[in-house]
Amino acid sequence: MSGHSKFANIKHKKERNDAAKGKVFTVIGREIAVAVKEGGPDPANNSKLRDVIAKAKANNMPNDTIDRGIKKAAGDANSVNYEVLTYEGYGPGGVAIIVDTLTDNKNRTAANVRSAFTKGGGNVGTPGSVSYMFDKKGQIIIDKEECDMEPDELMMMALDAGAEDFAEEEDCFEVYTEPDDFSVVREALEKEGIPMMEAEVTMIPQTWTELTDEDAIKKMNRILDLLNEDDDVQAVYHNWDE
Repeated sequence: MSGHSKFANIKHKKERNDAAKGKVFTVIGREIAVAVKEGGPDPANNSKLRDVIAKAKANNMPNDTIDRGIKKAAGDANSVNYEVLTYEGYGPGGVAIIVDTLTDNKNRTAANVRSAFTKGGGNVGTPGSVSYMFDKKGQIIIDKEECDMEPDELMMMALDAGAEDFAEEEDCFEVYTEPDDFSVVREALEKEGIPMMEAEVTMIPQTWTELTDEDAIKKMNRILDLLNEDDDVQAVYHNWDE
């Protein structure tokens, strides 16, 4: 899977989000609320909540903010019910795009997502229209500068924990897992003190699409910017080779 690795894309996505830290915290706050409602407020008994907490820490969310989010979700029986909705479609040049959302108003979210695609010269497709071009995988990204462990040792640790693949890139190590094995592998690495830049279940493109036309690149960025500005949007996956 090493050939699938596009750390620049992931870093770009992260920097895009980091430009609006409040948006990142809103996204994670909703994920905490959903995880607590589904599995309870105790991370020891709720692996989904443990994964969201790890994601929160990787994004430098303060511990007291995390704790407040858990307590709020656990204590408010009338708190907002979020619905998980996924949209698929195409951007300029046939770039495949998947948009994961958590919303309390699906009409608003659908309108906003369609508007983002339209304004960038793309179109929303039917469910399954592009997802077959992606593999759902657990992905853990480790910054080389933050990790003191030798690559071979780190690789063996990850594979022993149940990882499916390991890749060494120019500025990071990448660990891939099956979605069901993600929590176990992440927790094993966390227990060993391995610092993680990113740790989440994601969609990895099987192939990548290049855009050479300046107008197409501008329109693709327009779609991504509009989607990333929308509080209902949790994640955007695409196969644009930036």
